[in-house]
Amino acid sequence: MTTKKTTQRQGFKTNEFIVYPAHGVGQILAIEEQEIAGATLELFVINFIKDKMTLRVPTAKIVSVGMRKLAEPAVVKKALETLKGRARVKRTMWSRRAQEYEAKINSGDIVAIAEVVRDLFRSDTQPEQSYSERQLYEAALDRLSREISAVQHITETEAVKEIEAALAKGPRRGPKPADAEAEGGEGEAVEEEAA
Repeated sequence: MTTKKTTQRQGFKTNEFIVYPAHGVGQILAIEEQEIAGATLELFVINFIKDKMTLRVPTAKIVSVGMRKLAEPAVVKKALETLKGRARVKRTMWSRRAQEYEAKINSGDIVAIAEVVRDLFRSDTQPEQSYSERQLYEAALDRLSREISAVQHITETEAVKEIEAALAKGPRRGPKPADAEAEGGEGEAVEEEAA
């Protein structure tokens, strides 16, 4: 009987930090049993400190809800590399794009979340974001920084700094200087840094 229970837990343990797609990083506080309609149900008690929220998730459901362990350092590195890429903004209506961004944020996939941060990031030289763009950006940034801080054992503030440093290395967006019209105009910035 115990083996069946352990397999249901998918290797998740008490005190472990996990990622729950709809809410981001949480911590398993306990594994409880509850009797519901005559059947004993095993539940993970997950605390989301930042949201001051506790969820009880049946251990048998964690696969279907997409709960996962924290990203491996290599995956975090890939997410940070993603931030340095060129923003890919589709020319579709904002409402459709917003839905896509929201789906990526709630997918729980750290690289997809990094894509949202990258695509919605605005440097100081760029036009202001709309309220809804800003909200989605903040939500994605929050999810990403929470997971990076949990994986790297650093504070969220330090994680945000790391994310912003990666974004700063990306190709500059917004109005380009006249002489950088050609696609290859990114090389100059690299040489300045090296000097």
